Amino acid sequence: MSGYIVRRTLWAIPTMLGVMVFIFVVMRILPGDPAYAILGDEAPPEALEQFRRSWGLHEPLWIQFRDYVWGLLRGDLGISMANRRPILPQILRALPYTLDLAVSGLAVGLLLGIPLGILTARRRNTMTDYCARVLSLAGISTPSFYLGILLIFFFAYQTRLFPVIGAGDLSDPWDRLHHLVLPALSVGLAMMSYITRVTRSALLEVINMEYVRTARAKGLKERWVMYKHALRNAMMPVVSVVGIYTGILIGSSILVTIVFNRPGLGKLMVGGINTHDYLMLQAVMTFYAGIIVLVNLLTDLAYALIDPRIRYK
Repeated sequence: MSGYIVRRTLWAIPTMLGVMVFIFVVMRILPGDPAYAILGDEAPPEALEQFRRSWGLHEPLWIQFRDYVWGLLRGDLGISMANRRPILPQILRALPYTLDLAVSGLAVGLLLGIPLGILTARRRNTMTDYCARVLSLAGISTPSFYLGILLIFFFAYQTRLFPVIGAGDLSDPWDRLHHLVLPALSVGLAMMSYITRVTRSALLEVINMEYVRTARAKGLKERWVMYKHALRNAMMPVVSVVGIYTGILIGSSILVTIVFNRPGLGKLMVGGINTHDYLMLQAVMTFYAGIIVLVNLLTDLAYALIDPRIRYK
């Protein structure tokens, strides 16, 4: 198992390098010129050329990529073209808010989705199963940002139970959690719907296996049979969905951040798009890519923990 962990970890390095190349190329082929975006369309050609030279945009692409990678290795993400401030401190200030939203959304999806999937599998083709399947289908079909707007209307505007915008004070855990409830539900309920359906399908496939029937024949309680024997063997597709949907959740958090006017990496990304700030976009997208690569690595490692028979080939 240790060999599997080492090999999967090493494979994450070329994966991240490939993602960095992709991000760099995409930033250079996007339409628009940051010089025009920053200085304006009526800026004289001399000023535009001086701007490009000052930011190294006149250099060949391979030199720009070399400087980009060397800066990442040194922990230097450059200076924002829009506000002339170092990018790394801005990202580090925004990162806790993004991680708050991602982790809380993931927690909502897991803590609600897995028990609901177990319940619907145990009560197959009953009214409970039908209602849960309809709700999960509605959750899959509803975009996170639209669900966020509905939650704001009912729980912030109508009942005033939660704040409408903002992320609270990082030094005050209760205020931070109070501002996090609605955004977390916005991204977590959709994930809950996916996990519910996958958990139900996986359990229905497993509970008819011979080892489960044998456990029942031994007189074990149904709850023990379900959690000890069936659930662990049904977790592989659930872990796969969690790993895949975590990337979708991180992407959805960008729109949810805008809806709730929360600080975070999503807000930095939108600001970079509006100002054609290539360096800011590169840095934020690299952080997002690093998080997704890390999540995929943890998903692969979770496979080995769930099923020790898995080996890297």
